[in-house]
Amino acid sequence: MNYTAVALFAAIVGLTLVITYFAARKTKTANDFYTADGGLTGAQNGIAIAGDYMSAASFLGIAGMIALAGFDGFFYSIGFLVAYLVVLYLVAEPLRNLGKYTMADMIAARFNASKVRGVAAMNSIVISIFYMIAQLVGAGALIELLLGIPYTTSVIIVGILMTVYVVFGGMTATSWVQIIKAILLMAGTAVISFMVFAKFDFSVMKMFSEVKQATPLGDSFLNPGNKFKLPLDTISLNLALVLGTAGLPHILIRFFTVKDAPTARKSVVYATWIIGAFYILTIFLGFGAAAFVGADDIIAANAAGNMAAPLLAQALGGDLLFAFVAAVAFATILAVVAGLVLSAASAFAHDFYSHILRKGQATEKEQMTAARLASIAVALVSMVLALFAQSMNVAFLVSLAFAVAASANLPVILLTIFWRRFNTGGAVTGMVVGLFSSLLLVALSPNIWAVDGSALFVGEALFPLSNPGIVSIPLGFLGAIIGTLVTKSDEVAGNFERILVKANTGIDTATEVAASKE
Repeated sequence: MNYTAVALFAAIVGLTLVITYFAARKTKTANDFYTADGGLTGAQNGIAIAGDYMSAASFLGIAGMIALAGFDGFFYSIGFLVAYLVVLYLVAEPLRNLGKYTMADMIAARFNASKVRGVAAMNSIVISIFYMIAQLVGAGALIELLLGIPYTTSVIIVGILMTVYVVFGGMTATSWVQIIKAILLMAGTAVISFMVFAKFDFSVMKMFSEVKQATPLGDSFLNPGNKFKLPLDTISLNLALVLGTAGLPHILIRFFTVKDAPTARKSVVYATWIIGAFYILTIFLGFGAAAFVGADDIIAANAAGNMAAPLLAQALGGDLLFAFVAAVAFATILAVVAGLVLSAASAFAHDFYSHILRKGQATEKEQMTAARLASIAVALVSMVLALFAQSMNVAFLVSLAFAVAASANLPVILLTIFWRRFNTGGAVTGMVVGLFSSLLLVALSPNIWAVDGSALFVGEALFPLSNPGIVSIPLGFLGAIIGTLVTKSDEVAGNFERILVKANTGIDTATEVAASKE
């Protein structure tokens, strides 16, 4: 057992619990619980968004993917970064102007129907759980490697901690845990990247040349096709990554933690710079692991390659750096899963419980109780599912969650803002078709079925692509369009114009007119 690592783990857990304690003292209302009372600055929220986004998939999964698959692994870095341009230009400000706590608020601003909220809440919960599985897989593998604790026990420990953060501290605790984690992760990644680059005499060409010779892939290490044999699979993955962020519930709710839309936009700008720097550095993590750890040792530690970054830290800086990086990775997972639990709990308590079951009559105390109970339930479901996904690369698991988000949420978000004809029937149909088509295609894909026994089940995959995005995303848009055209319009006259103005300016014309008559 690495006692330095144990001490650093304990220090991080202790720090986050102290944050949760003080946050709990300030979390008195539903607004505090869901959005930290909108009190974060653009810089604070930008760092928190980066902390929420730079997950186990980014730090553990991408490093392992690049080390084992070369060029194909870097697709994840590119896709995760470019995605924020979609968020910045299309989603951030309209979402903040139209919503209050969740994505469903934004859609309900135009279509005041309980079934819209119900389906949106279901999507948020499913996507959050899907994403959370990847984080718990990374946490289980990390703690098992470092402390010798069995994978199942490791997953349970993380599940308990993430539940504590959300149940007691709400968004305030979650935000500050994410801010601290982002700073630690960037520092650790920068240190390792500098050490790797120094090993190659700060020469990019020398690094490329020597890494090719150090891997079993040889010259093909720098070429596409090592993991994604079908060109359509590569396109499908990138579609999911680029479009998926704009539909992720735990990212979308972060825009409600600031006071207004301009601050939300500033948050995205800060986040994009931080995230961009981080994903550039993943090249050094992956190349360094390939050169100084080796594919055999990476696979021996974890078949999916999830331990490449911690093993690289050990190879370069010994047990101390290994312990620090492992502890930072642990903090990364804690921060992200807390955000995921909070987004799922908010969707259940605010959208389903308060607006559907209680018809908008639930008190703040009742909403917070429902959110806390939902947090516990979501954590339990995620832990159980994570026990069956131990052998999967966490970056790959997250890419599936992105595909579901891009298919189920993004079409409805964009059409709510930009299409005058869009109606409740289209919104519901689009979300349902996007969600179930993506889940069905994943269930029929090589991720679940493989004749060589490398997947969950032995058999021939009926859907050939690893990522369903290229099919399920268009199906989400098509479902929304067809659902709109075949159902009766339920929009109040002038509602689209009011939503368009409010989405772009924050001014609610209906409220302004009512106020002018008083």
